[in-house]
This record gives sequence, structure tokens and C-alpha cells, in this order.
Amino acid sequence: MSDRSGIFAGDDPFQIARSWLAEAEESEPNDPNAIALSTVDADGLPNARMVLLKEIEDGAFVFYTNYESAKAGEIDQAGKAAFVMHWKSLRRQIRVRGIVSKEDGPQADDYYNSRSLKSRLGAWASKQSRPLASRSILMAEVAKVTAKHGPNPKRPNFWGGYRITPLEIEFWADGAFRLHDRFTWRRETVSENWKIDRLSP
Repeated sequence: MSDRSGIFAGDDPFQIARSWLAEAEESEPNDPNAIALSTVDADGLPNARMVLLKEIEDGAFVFYTNYESAKAGEIDQAGKAAFVMHWKSLRRQIRVRGIVSKEDGPQADDYYNSRSLKSRLGAWASKQSRPLASRSILMAEVAKVTAKHGPNPKRPNFWGGYRITPLEIEFWADGAFRLHDRFTWRRETVSENWKIDRLSP
């Protein structure tokens, strides 16, 4: 597309996403890799929450969570998810919709082991999304798992990654007078080539 130049240029949407994230890392005050992740429950009611995107691979986006959480249950049931990554400092956003698979192998182990000890123990202690009577109960559970698992805990089998392989990616940049620039990359299946369109703002 002739006018897809500058920050929108390129033949690889994942490289464009990495480039935008790298710019945001220089300008965003906190968590430039934060995404608003959207799922739907069994009744089709949407849910959204902020999580941290941990990797932009050559063909997918990866984040980590408790597999017993509400988001994980909804992802496992639907097999699909969406997210938006928004940077106020750049006045840009990336929207992604796609199919989801688990990442619970060596890559998940490596990421888990890269986290601080307290975060690794916290993953063991938290029964994510379930009712909690008090914070003191949570801290008591942290003490219990610290005593049990010691200074080098293994990754819990109920904690790992999810990989979103997109069928649609939209790159959005703020424009004067609300005339924003939007380009969407779409494909029907992950094996197809991308179709790129400019969208009206």
C-alpha cells in the first residue's frame, strides 16, 4: 500500500509491533508492555483486565498467568482472546485478535526462573481470582510455600504462559482533528498471507 510508510512501513507486523514497543520503552513512565486483555465467559459476557505482555515472537504474543484464574478458564473454554496495547506518550495503540494456545514448556520455565524469588513464591501462594478472606491469610500462605519450596522453587504446574497467534492486528496512530491513521492486517487462518487495509478513523 503506497501510503503505508514511516511508522507503519514494513512487511512483518510483529517487527512493527516490536519497534513500537521499543519506542514506548523510552517514553512510557510505567509498564510499556501492559495490555488490556479481553476474554468472554461461557455466557458470552466479556471480561477485560491488564496483564503484562512478555514476548513478541515472530508469529505470536506471549503472556503468563495462573492456569486456574478466571482469565485462563475463559481462554481455555473459548480458545480465543483479544488485547489492546495503548501508549499515551506515543499516542498509538495496537489491537490484536486471535487464537490462543498454552506455553507450558521450557520457555515458561525460563521466564518463571527469571522472575524475582518473591514473585516466584507468590505464584505458588496465590489462588488467583478466588475469594480471599484477608491479606493476612495470603501472607501466611506465602510464608508456608517459602518454607516448603525454599530459595529455588520450580514453576507450579498451574502457572504458565499463553500464546496469542493473531488473525487480526491493527496499528493505530493519533491524527490531527481526530483523523487518525489505522492499518489492519487480517487473515482467515494462521497459514494464510496477510491482507492489509487502511481503515477510516
